[in-house]
Amino acid sequence: MKLLIAMAVLGLMSITIPVAANVVNVAQEQRILYQRDIYLIEVLEQALKAANYSAELNFVAVHPHQQRTLLMLSQGEVDIHWGMTSTAREQLATAIKVPLFKGLIGWRVLLINQEYGAQFAAINDASQLKSLKALQGHDWPDTKILTQNGYTVLAQANYEQMFKLLALGRGDYFPRSVIEVHSELAARKDLPLMIEPHLLLKYPTAFYFFVNKEKVELSAALQTGLTTMLNNGEFDAIFARYFAHFLTDLKLEERRVFELESANL
Repeated sequence: MKLLIAMAVLGLMSITIPVAANVVNVAQEQRILYQRDIYLIEVLEQALKAANYSAELNFVAVHPHQQRTLLMLSQGEVDIHWGMTSTAREQLATAIKVPLFKGLIGWRVLLINQEYGAQFAAINDASQLKSLKALQGHDWPDTKILTQNGYTVLAQANYEQMFKLLALGRGDYFPRSVIEVHSELAARKDLPLMIEPHLLLKYPTAFYFFVNKEKVELSAALQTGLTTMLNNGEFDAIFARYFAHFLTDLKLEERRVFELESANL
């Protein structure tokens, strides 16, 4: 009898009990999802997998107002968000300091009205561009970078409205990252917009995952997972799959580059 009991106990010990997945609340802006969004979700999933962090992603709809979402993150209403970094943002949440777009979020081509093509083709120095009006989000780090460098900015609260204002000629250009501009333009084929083919703004910045400061294990897992992906080449492979063809199409090496400084890092 004792032998049978011992065997039964050993049998129970050998049964694998599934570990409950951690529910991770991910902020998701209520807008069209682009290639960059799908890419970020894949990178997030693969980083947690690489770190052996069992997670169930729960996407929480948030208003497309970046500062409001950062406040939600700091208050624990969501666990993770992604965005361009700044000193202020890094005080609100833990930044996982692996640049998710390899710094290319600070490489900006100009989205313009198709009627303005000739006007922009004549621009060959920064002073000419500074005399024109750029559209930007009022709470974006980019807005401060542009104004600190002497560019004229029309700050707006409504992301979608900026494309419409550009089409109506109520702004001269909308600087967009080389990572996102193709997707944004493709989603608005009904508007008379185009990617200006000659100019490129560049400023130092990075796009990070931001995690609620109390989620220490989640932060550590993301750092470990992303580092693993960088070391084994998986990160570069995913990035190339999503963006290599877009970057080639923009012919970045042929563009006139205006360098900007950033005091936000």
